[in-house]
Amino acid sequence: MISEMRSFFTQHPVGKGIMAFGGTVVLTSVVVTGVIVGLRQLGALEGSELKAYDQLVRSRPESEPSDRVLVVGISEEDIRKYNADPISDATLAAVLQKLAEAQPRVIGIDIGRDIIIGEGREDLIQVIEQNDNIVAACVMSSATEPGTPPAPGVPLERVGFADMQLDRDQVIRRTALVSFPPFVEPLPENPHLCQDPDNLLYSLPFQLALSYLEKEGIEEELTTPEEFIKLDSTIFLPLEEQSGNYSYTGALDYQIMINWSGENPIEQVTVTDVLEGNVTPNLITDRVVVVGYTASSVNDDFATPFSAAAQDRVLMPGVVLHAQVVSQILSTVLEGRPLIWYWSQGSEILWIFLWSVVGGTLAWKIRRPWILIPVVIVAGGIVYGISYALFVQQSGWIPLVPPVVGLVLSTFSVVILDRYGQVVAKTVKKLLRINIEIDETQKEEQVAQITETDSFQDIQIRADQLRRRRQITKPKTYNNTVTDQVDLNWEEVPELGQYQQVLQRARVLRHQLNRVEDQRDEVEEVDHSTNGSSGTMPTVKKQAFNPEDESYLSQLQSRGRRMRNR
Repeated sequence: MISEMRSFFTQHPVGKGIMAFGGTVVLTSVVVTGVIVGLRQLGALEGSELKAYDQLVRSRPESEPSDRVLVVGISEEDIRKYNADPISDATLAAVLQKLAEAQPRVIGIDIGRDIIIGEGREDLIQVIEQNDNIVAACVMSSATEPGTPPAPGVPLERVGFADMQLDRDQVIRRTALVSFPPFVEPLPENPHLCQDPDNLLYSLPFQLALSYLEKEGIEEELTTPEEFIKLDSTIFLPLEEQSGNYSYTGALDYQIMINWSGENPIEQVTVTDVLEGNVTPNLITDRVVVVGYTASSVNDDFATPFSAAAQDRVLMPGVVLHAQVVSQILSTVLEGRPLIWYWSQGSEILWIFLWSVVGGTLAWKIRRPWILIPVVIVAGGIVYGISYALFVQQSGWIPLVPPVVGLVLSTFSVVILDRYGQVVAKTVKKLLRINIEIDETQKEEQVAQITETDSFQDIQIRADQLRRRRQITKPKTYNNTVTDQVDLNWEEVPELGQYQQVLQRARVLRHQLNRVEDQRDEVEEVDHSTNGSSGTMPTVKKQAFNPEDESYLSQLQSRGRRMRNR
């Protein structure tokens, strides 16, 4: 079976084609995929992959404004009108009271209120204590910042941190649902809620979403044994160190990707609109209302995937960003809108390898560059189309840049190896060729030094003796037929004829000696069989054997041995 397969791949045209394809296209694709995966692990492609993700986010159709979330922004006009930089406790208390009268499900305060601002501190505390659906924000401490405590009178279960998760390029693409304040030394004597590393905190958007879903009869659960957060039938899978196109997320807490609904999917009103009664109750009733700054002068703005679309860097206010996350959680749980999902590392590697093989195959089949280049561009468009369709329809985030890079690199590599491989090999050999020049005079001196030594002369003499011995070698016979003879030089070996005569006479004498020995054995055997029966020895005629001949035979044998040894 193995021999048949070997014969098929080495002799059959189809087998040869398969071997050539595998040796060029498949092997090249494996190498290209390995290079790309290595670059991804090092983070070399993360920037371009995240920009491609931003492009997919911007290319989505704009969603309809959410009917569950409302933003009450403190605009530049509000700051000038109420001299509110920052907004006073009295103005904030009045806004919260107006909103509470319209019966929203939950109100979020995305404003730092750890110190007294103007008048009305008692009014603010009273409004917060009378309405148990108000959630206040805090900012967690860090190694350089002490953080910001929540508004006074808000219990721990109604506090949410407002910290943002920035990528390396300072763009917001993900959000944390649950976290702990970082451990900082030395700890303050009386740490506030967002300074104590033992406090498990929910984010402000997640806290607002949970308060809204509680009225729907949906409460937070934890899956076992992974302990993932589950709301109704939706499981929120946290980001890992390498998730999606991130080479390293740095996510030490419970983070998810933000599934943006658009650049402006949240309805907004101003503080002036609320205080002057210009907001209809149906925009507030049974909704999540988030109060915060929308004025750019406060510097509470962040870059998002939509920022790169404009000529100037357009930033999104933090309060609007929080409202986007709340809207995402609610639509996911109540409407089944999918979260951003991504493949495992193994699936992403196979995806990159697939398009590397496609590029290599196109280069293998299409020999004309003016046809190959447009086809490769079309193949790259197909990769983008698949990525776009999955992202828009199913919120699937699959690699886009790596497979396109693999497609192009494999195409280029196979073209070089298949079309110009021999030329490249000859060029490399030519570049690496080393011309070694030999000094003839030095070579002759070294040879003379070797040949003049005593050991070299002795070797030459022994070589001559060996050649002469080979010349007197006996003829080789097989089945009494001479098949090979050696021409003998009689002048160089004068004793050879005498040696042959001695050998012949020795053979005759040895034959006679053997006959005498046989006769002696016969006489002894007869003597043994008749001894004791008649008492007489039969007479046997013995052949005369001269003792001198036996002595001469011994001499001839000794001489023959000496001559053979010469």
